Amino acid sequence: MEIRVSGILKSLIVICLVLAFGCSKKSETENYKIGFSQCISKDDWRKAMDHEMEVEASLYTEIELSIFQAHEDIEVQKSQIEFMIENEFDVIIISPLRPEPLVALVERAYDKGIPVIIVDRKIKSQKFTAFVGANNLDVGRNAAKYIASLNEKQSNILEIKGGDNSSPVIERHLGFHEIVYQEANMSVVESIRDNEIQTRIPQIIDSISVNPINYVFAFNDNIAYDAWKIAKSKGVEESIKFIGVDGLNGENNGIQLVENGVLAATILYPTGGDEAIKIAMKILRNENVLKDNILNTTVIDFRNAEIMNDQYDRINKHQKDIESQQKKIIEQEETFSTQSNILKLLVGLLVTSLLLAAYSVYSANNIRKKKRKLELQNKKITLQRNQIKKIAEEVKISNDAKVNFFTGLSHEFKTPITLILSSIESLSENKTIKDNKILNEIGLIFNNSKRLLRLINQLLDFRKIEDRKFVLKASKTNLIKFSKRIFQDFEREAQKRNIDFKFIANSEDLEIYIDRNIMDKVYFNLLSNAFKFTPDNGTISIEIKNDPESNLVNIVFKDSGIGIPKRDLPEVFKAFFQGSNNNKAGSGIGLHLSREFIEMHKGTIEVNSIHGTEFTIKLYKGTSHLNTDDIVYEPDIIDRSIIDFNFDYEDVGFREINPKSEEERYSILLIEDHKELISFLKNKFIGDYEVYMSDGTDAIEKALEIIPDVIICDVNLPDKSGFEICEILKKDLRTSHIPTIMLTALNNKESYIQGLQSGADLYLTKPFSFAVLSQSVKTVIYNREKLRYYFINNIHKISTDNSFGLYAQDFLSKINKIINDNLDNSKLSVENLASDLNLSRVQLYRKTKAILGVTISEYIQNIRLERAKSLLQETQLSISEIAYATGFSSPNYFSTSFKGKYKKSPKTFRQK
Repeated sequence: MEIRVSGILKSLIVICLVLAFGCSKKSETENYKIGFSQCISKDDWRKAMDHEMEVEASLYTEIELSIFQAHEDIEVQKSQIEFMIENEFDVIIISPLRPEPLVALVERAYDKGIPVIIVDRKIKSQKFTAFVGANNLDVGRNAAKYIASLNEKQSNILEIKGGDNSSPVIERHLGFHEIVYQEANMSVVESIRDNEIQTRIPQIIDSISVNPINYVFAFNDNIAYDAWKIAKSKGVEESIKFIGVDGLNGENNGIQLVENGVLAATILYPTGGDEAIKIAMKILRNENVLKDNILNTTVIDFRNAEIMNDQYDRINKHQKDIESQQKKIIEQEETFSTQSNILKLLVGLLVTSLLLAAYSVYSANNIRKKKRKLELQNKKITLQRNQIKKIAEEVKISNDAKVNFFTGLSHEFKTPITLILSSIESLSENKTIKDNKILNEIGLIFNNSKRLLRLINQLLDFRKIEDRKFVLKASKTNLIKFSKRIFQDFEREAQKRNIDFKFIANSEDLEIYIDRNIMDKVYFNLLSNAFKFTPDNGTISIEIKNDPESNLVNIVFKDSGIGIPKRDLPEVFKAFFQGSNNNKAGSGIGLHLSREFIEMHKGTIEVNSIHGTEFTIKLYKGTSHLNTDDIVYEPDIIDRSIIDFNFDYEDVGFREINPKSEEERYSILLIEDHKELISFLKNKFIGDYEVYMSDGTDAIEKALEIIPDVIICDVNLPDKSGFEICEILKKDLRTSHIPTIMLTALNNKESYIQGLQSGADLYLTKPFSFAVLSQSVKTVIYNREKLRYYFINNIHKISTDNSFGLYAQDFLSKINKIINDNLDNSKLSVENLASDLNLSRVQLYRKTKAILGVTISEYIQNIRLERAKSLLQETQLSISEIAYATGFSSPNYFSTSFKGKYKKSPKTFRQK
């Protein structure tokens, strides 16, 4: 049974191949490429030549004709002929502009075996296959004979030649003069070029009385027509007979001009376009052709012009009929071909369907069996796929949870480190500690805390690198100073272990563009590894090699440590890789991060290990290798995320605020859920500020109750995040003026942006220096005091229509608008104002007092008096009118209040 089925299938395949071959098989006829380079494109005679070629070529399906227009440019025509030679056209037809320039190319084509047909104009060579064109000597002779046949007693002739020295111009001139010299009563009184028509003919006509002109022989009909028009403008066109050359049919061409009496005659000059194609076909069919194929020419005058016109019209009509018939034949052939193919296809399909019907009977049972089998397999595969998908989702959720836990835990480390560093800072500021042993232990704690923080940051950097969230911020940096600063951080360790630690540079002033923060991490990673794996009494060096002739800087880190086995070298930059000879604990991501950071700078890092280990970093000079977004402009200073142990915080340089009395101390609301940190901050602030605390669960309620001067808020809180709390307080009119400082372990760009969007005034990342935090509090209070001073002293300048953009300014703008709208209302009260602002009287009092330092009643009074002062200066209103216009209940009360503020009565103020 299987053998029978196989036989049926083979039969089907054979039949289908036969049918496909039969349907696709076409009559294979060889196609020929014929190219024609036309020297002149603009006159009707040349267009007629092109048309005749196209018509004749359309009669041959195997011809592919390409016509190239040179537009009277020899160089263009040369390039066309070169193109046809290089692309191996089967026949090249050329109508040369002049006889000399094309000789080399024509001979090259001829020598290469490509048939060349010259049309109309000749060249100065015999290396061509055939020439097609009229005998121009005969054209000149016929024109002269025609003039002689008119039996004039004396025939004075003006000859107008073409503007070039082509063979037709030369030969027509010779043939014409050959006959003229034989006739005693004929003479050529003037011979000019066609480009002299507009200047010479008027002069010649004006001198007719001296030298009469009987005939004008122009070398083409267009020139003859132009000469006739000039003669007509002089009124002498009837006394002169004009003879042209070409004899084309159509409007303003030779035959019509003869019929209209403009020309006495025109010499028929066949284009030879159709004849050239016929000769080309003979050549392609290997038939013999003549070297010179001379076309007949004749005179067309009033006697035969109408006949010639009729013949041309009939020829054109027949040509159109032929073209129409050819189009129909092509359509019929296409229809026949399509129907034939369809018929073959139908027959094939019929046979195929019969065979398939027979095969389907056999295969039906087989298909049903296989279908049942496939359904079972499909169910099994679907079940397995769903299980795999579920497992993959669980793995992803588990992995994300682990990564998030890991990242969150890393952030959590920053809070206790903040406490450790801040405590060490306090101890370092304690001048009573004199014991060097204690100071050394404090330094040890500080250094190890910094090392712990650096390890945590390294873990977070790895997560950023994996998520592609690092942004390069390269700035112009003195690489030598930058490197020396980091070198100094490791000198103490080198001295303690008696390691020969060297810094070598062949240039003292080398500036390149680097991200200092990122490159700082690279240096510390490489130096930390060097110190970890180099034994005591060993050597470690940093060498900077600057070649002025190169665009690269080499930074070499070299040590005399245990080295890296050769088999491990290709793997050292992979994440979590541990060398086979490494028995010390480590994360395995330091070198991976270093390579990623260097590649962000478009540089490279290489490792070599023979005696110890050598890392070579190559960085580009200049900025051409960086994107404009990667470059920032900032002073060339080294900014560390970790403060130096001996940092002098008294040199920060911020303005100090004047301390208040015990009763008027500024208040701070601390929002932090870490008990030790909030206790530490409270103890540090308690002497200078009124300190309130919240673990985050009641932060908003306490802020509304206390209306503190400053809020210090952590981001990670149990109920709402610090961003949410800040946004709620900034949108609430009662607390929108309070400066807010955010504390967080999140130091990525997205967190910074989120903090600023929520309305935070400052954003400090953990671990932070308490000195920086303390000065930040002083700064925001100082800035608010400046704002308060401005508003109190510029009440009259504050416009009610401006939107200042800051919450406090927006609040004051609303107050000012309400007061100004009700300025003449003596019954305007604090209660009315609070109601319009949707605040209680107490809340309005607290907020105004916090922003301006005065009560709301005093503020309203100040606005009334400032307005009254302006009216006294700018208007002629009486004092009573001004009093009522500014909302005072009586003129006496107004005068008393005004004198109390400005130390002058309203009357005295106006007089002065």
